[in-house]
Amino acid sequence: MCGIVGYVGKRQAAPVLVEGLSKLEYRGYDSAGVAIINDGNLNVTKCKGRLKNLENELNRNPVAGSIGIGHTRWATHGQPSNFNSHPHCNEKGTISVVHNGIIENYIELREWLTGKGHKFLSETDTEVIPHLIDYFYEGDLLDAVIKTIKKIEGSYAIGVVSSLEPDKLIAVRKDSPLIVGLGKDEYFIASDIPAVLNYTRDIYLLEDNEFVVINKEGVELLSANKEKIERDIYHVTWNADAAEKGGYEHFMLKEIHEQPKVIKDTMTSRVMPGKPITLDDIKITKEQIQNIDKIYIVACGTAYHAGIVGKYVIEKLAKIPVEVEVASEFRYREPLINKNTLMMVISQSGETADTLAALRETKALGARVLAVTNVVGSTVSREADDVLYTWAGPEIAVASTKAYETQLVAMYIIALFFAENKNILSKEQIEILKEEILNIPEKVNKVLENEKSIKNFASKVYEYKDMFFLGRGLDYAVAMEGSLKLKETSYIHSEAYAGGELKHGPIALIEDGTAVVTIATQDYLFEKMVSNIKEVKTRGAKVLALAMEGSSNVEKTADEVIYIPQVNSLFAPLLAVIPLQLLAYYTSVKKGCDVDKPRNLAKSVTVE
Repeated sequence: MCGIVGYVGKRQAAPVLVEGLSKLEYRGYDSAGVAIINDGNLNVTKCKGRLKNLENELNRNPVAGSIGIGHTRWATHGQPSNFNSHPHCNEKGTISVVHNGIIENYIELREWLTGKGHKFLSETDTEVIPHLIDYFYEGDLLDAVIKTIKKIEGSYAIGVVSSLEPDKLIAVRKDSPLIVGLGKDEYFIASDIPAVLNYTRDIYLLEDNEFVVINKEGVELLSANKEKIERDIYHVTWNADAAEKGGYEHFMLKEIHEQPKVIKDTMTSRVMPGKPITLDDIKITKEQIQNIDKIYIVACGTAYHAGIVGKYVIEKLAKIPVEVEVASEFRYREPLINKNTLMMVISQSGETADTLAALRETKALGARVLAVTNVVGSTVSREADDVLYTWAGPEIAVASTKAYETQLVAMYIIALFFAENKNILSKEQIEILKEEILNIPEKVNKVLENEKSIKNFASKVYEYKDMFFLGRGLDYAVAMEGSLKLKETSYIHSEAYAGGELKHGPIALIEDGTAVVTIATQDYLFEKMVSNIKEVKTRGAKVLALAMEGSSNVEKTADEVIYIPQVNSLFAPLLAVIPLQLLAYYTSVKKGCDVDKPRNLAKSVTVE
C-alpha cells in the first residue's frame, strides 16, 4: 500500500508529482505530501487527508523546482496526521524520503539512533530511513543509501532526494513495487505504471535490491555493489485513457461495464474452437501435469474467492485434488508439499505481500508455482515458474470487479487445459465447454441490462445494518464474493453462508425485515436452495433471489428475482457475480459512501 512518485527533468516538479499521485490515490489516501529541491533548498509540503488538500496547499503556497518526490499514504505506523505524513526528513532538513512498505526493525533502529542524539517527530517506521542516511552520509548520497538498506529489515520501495546533492534522485526496492519512467530529457519513479503514462510509455521494471540513480542526464541501475545493471525497456501498450472514468460516475461502475471486453480479451488466442487450449506463458509439460498429485491455490480477499471457484472447476474437469488457502495463513504453517505439488497463486497486482511470501516458501520446498496476475512484470510474475496474465487492464476502484472476473476466466481456462492434457474429457466434451465460455461475454452484456432492477433493490435495503448471502456449491463461492463487495463499499455488515449450514446456527440471526440475498443457479441444488429461501422467508426475511432464466418457481417464494441467462451451471459464477457487484455499487452510492476509495482499504496490500 501507499503510492510514491518522483520526478527529475525540466518541468516544474509539483504539478507532475500531484498528477502522478492522483493516479496512485487508490493505494492510500490518509495523507499526501511532496519534497522538492529548488536552488539547493529542500522544501516539504504535506497534508493530512485526501490529495486535494495537498493540491490546495500547493496552489496557496507554490513550490518551485524540477526535482522532487511525492507520496500518498495508507497508514500502518502512526495515525493519519501532518506529522506522520510522508515525505519524512532528517533533523537538519537536508534529506527527504518517501517509502512504501514496512520497516520491521524500526523500533530497534529508532532506539539506536536516539542514543546517537537523533530526534524524531513522527510515530512512523519510515522516519528512521532519512536519519540513517544522515548518519551514514560522508559526501556520497548513494553510498549512504546503500549502507542504510543494509541496516533495515522489511519491505520497501524508497525514493530519496537531498539538498546536499540537489541534482539527484535515488530509489531502491525490496518486496514493494517500483518502476522507472523514461521520458525525453525527464525521468520518473512510481509505484505503478498509470502514474507516468501521461509522460511516457517506456519504463524499467525494477527487481529486488536494485538501486536507481537519476539526474537530468539519465538513469543508472545499480546493484548494492554499485555494479551497472543492463535492463530491457518495457513499452506499455495500453492507453492512459484506460485509467480514466470514461464518462461513468465512478471507476467501479466503469469497470463492471468493462467486463464483457476483459473476459473476451483474457480468452483471446487461448480458447479457440477446434484447437487445443493455449496458455502463452505456461511452460508446464503434459507429463508434469499428469504427475500432479495436489494443487494448492493461495490468495487473499477477492482473489481467494476466485480460487474457491477454481477448486470446484479443476476438481470437476481435471480430477486433481485442490486445496484453497488464505495466503496469510498458508505461509505460517507447514503444508505437505513435494515435487508433484503445484501451487497456484492469484494476485491482481502481483505484489500482494502474503501471497509473495507463500510463493517463495513453496518454491524453496521444491514445488512448481503457477501465477495468475493482471500486471506484466510484477514480482509474482517474475518469480513464478509459469504465468497466466489476466488481461483486465488497469483497475482503479479499490473494490475489485473486472479483475475478479478475469481471474475466474483464468481458473476455467486452466481447468480445461489440465483436463485436455490429462485426457479426462473427450474432444467433443472440451469443445462444448469451450463454446459455453466463449459465449460468456455476450451473456454478461445481457446481465448488465438488468441494472435498473438491481438499483431499485439497493434503494430498498441501503439503510439496513446487516445483510446475508446464501448459496450452495459454486453459488456459495459467489455469495462470499457478493458479501465482501457489499461490506467493502457500503460498510454494511454482511456475511455469506452455505445454504446447508443455515440450520446449524445462522438462522438464529434472521428476524422480521432481515435482508437476504440468495443465489440459486446450480441445477442439482436448486430445490435445496428454494427450501432455504422458504426457511428465511418464514422468519420474516426480505429476499432477493438470483436464479437462471426458466427457474420461475423461485418467484413464488422470494420477494424479488434477478435472472441471469441460461448457461451451463459450471460457468454460472461468471454471470451470477455481476448483479452482486452492481448491488454493492448502488447500495454504496445510495448511502453516499466513497465508492472507489472505501475507508481503511487500499488497492494493493503490499505489507503484511
